[in-house]
Amino acid sequence: MRKFFQEIKADLKFKTAGPGQRLSEPSRVPKEKPKAEAAPKPRPGPTDEAQMAAAAALARLELKGKGRTGTGQDGVRNQVRKELMAEAAASEKGLSLDTEDRGSSGKEGAAVPSVSGVYFICPLTGVVVRKDQREKHLREAIQEYFSVDPVAASIMEIQTFNRDREKVRVGVETMAKYLDNIYLHPEEEKYRKIKLQNKVFQERISCLEGIHRFFQAVGFETKMLPVPGQETPEEFYVLKEEMLPRLEDLRHYKEQLLSSEPLRAQLDRQLCLFKPSPEAASFELPEDFYNLTAEEIKREQRLRTEAVEKAAMLRTRAMREKEEQREMRKYNYTLLRVRFPDGYILQGTFYARETVSVLYSFVREALRDDWLPFELLGPGGLKLTDENLAFNECGLVPSALLTLAWDAAVMADIQESREEEPASPLKPQLLSRVQTLS
Repeated sequence: MRKFFQEIKADLKFKTAGPGQRLSEPSRVPKEKPKAEAAPKPRPGPTDEAQMAAAAALARLELKGKGRTGTGQDGVRNQVRKELMAEAAASEKGLSLDTEDRGSSGKEGAAVPSVSGVYFICPLTGVVVRKDQREKHLREAIQEYFSVDPVAASIMEIQTFNRDREKVRVGVETMAKYLDNIYLHPEEEKYRKIKLQNKVFQERISCLEGIHRFFQAVGFETKMLPVPGQETPEEFYVLKEEMLPRLEDLRHYKEQLLSSEPLRAQLDRQLCLFKPSPEAASFELPEDFYNLTAEEIKREQRLRTEAVEKAAMLRTRAMREKEEQREMRKYNYTLLRVRFPDGYILQGTFYARETVSVLYSFVREALRDDWLPFELLGPGGLKLTDENLAFNECGLVPSALLTLAWDAAVMADIQESREEEPASPLKPQLLSRVQTLS
């Protein structure tokens, strides 16, 4: 049996040795192996969705593999919080780099911007100022208003320039109690004195900008008064004697303080009307539409944090971005154009978070007959029927060209009832200052 297997092995070895060669023949050069015609194509890499799903799966495994301290809802929230914070940092870094790229590229072939910037209207003066000048102008306007109504001006300072709304609420309510005690107990002298070093006063009131000007405006003055048990006197706010017959004024000041709101500059729409142009869909936006101030960045981060608190499960990045699109925004403003059937183009500036209903109102205000029914069609002919949606939810940021479509039946009735050719539906004052879109 062993000899049988040896013969089989020898036979196989002989067959695989290649063609034979006689001893009298010259040696043969071994033939080269044919080269491969083409290298095999590399396998395509995983898609973004697959990578995001894999990252989420790995995160789950890591979460399970770690200590038991991160299990349950708290552990999931902590993991999601870490991921969102990392994404937020990367997003802000990418946004800043994108801004730098736009700035550097703009130097080479600077195009004429569609608008020169974002502007606001001061509610006190009616002056239109640039976005980066609005707070300075508001301060100057309020300062000038002190000569008109010092109480109202000091309340504007308190409500407008203190960013922490909770501190403002607590401080205003505490001040209202001070004034209420004086009004309800005019015979009690202790209520007419407020120690400035009092713990409650320091923590709730003294930290607010404009608060001391308010006390002076409503009739308080500062005095150094002795304190029982102390050798050195302390500083107090004391209601002036002349205010005692005018306690009704104090009650009015208290109500004014409680009902006041922050003074906000109104966004200037920069309404423009352009002649029909093939450049209607071409936008060149200034940096105001992209840059975020420090306050705006903090607000974006707060919205992200709130989104983290609402997270109840570990999700892929794509899932989170879809659910949190309302909180995570890159743009604060959007430039919108509405093209009419006759070719005229109406343009305005809006907040990215304003609703579609605002745009419908904007268009109606430009019409000679604001009752005419119409529809607005977004890019791709999509009808904007839900007027409660925000522009950034409809993909209308940072700019978009929309089309206006009249109600066909109504327009047919109007044309039949008129003998002459109908004029443009836009207001004459708008048509008188129509511009050419460059």
